[in-house]
Amino acid sequence: MTFAGFGEHAVEFYDGLLADNSKPYWEDNLKIYREHVRAPMEALLAELVGEFAPGFGEGKVFRPHRDVRFAKDKSPYKTHCGAVIEQGRGGGAYYVELSSEGLRVGGGCFHLQSDQLTRFREAVDSDVHGHTLGGILGKLRKSGWQLTGDALRTKPRGFADDHPRLELLKYRSLYAIRAWEPDDTLHERGCLDRVRKAWRQVRDFNEWARDHVGLSEKPRR
Repeated sequence: MTFAGFGEHAVEFYDGLLADNSKPYWEDNLKIYREHVRAPMEALLAELVGEFAPGFGEGKVFRPHRDVRFAKDKSPYKTHCGAVIEQGRGGGAYYVELSSEGLRVGGGCFHLQSDQLTRFREAVDSDVHGHTLGGILGKLRKSGWQLTGDALRTKPRGFADDHPRLELLKYRSLYAIRAWEPDDTLHERGCLDRVRKAWRQVRDFNEWARDHVGLSEKPRR
């Protein structure tokens, strides 16, 4: 599969879905979703798995339907199309997403379960592994990445107030994000180069997560 860019109506499709997240809108525009969004995303992922999946994980494009069983918001469809290469949630991920806001890529420790969080904090606490992570994240910041995630307001129990990596220890999930507003590149093959370059930049973070956080042994929440 050869990626040539997302379709010219891809962003417009999600603009419409934001305004009318309903089954009639979806069914009326299903052909646009399949041809301008889904097929290009599958082609994009297919061209990237050869470099990023070996020794790391598997690739998939997420389904468009929301799980609304326990959600207050019952709108049926996701307002973005996402794809990922990962071995399992939390232990590093190469992520890409298309929406009405444009293109977003990410990597790191998404949705850590308790056993993963324990390993994350043990690694951050380590002078060797924690210092390595600090250097990786500092380099990402300088390259224009935003670091975000769920964090405690106070320090976690068991760590000193003057710990050199106290701010990192507060995180319960930690990942890096880069985004581009809709532009001509989104609809060209150059979008592939944009994602590939970004994923190469986040590779060290993902490999750190794979090696020091890994998969959870607990069932998915």
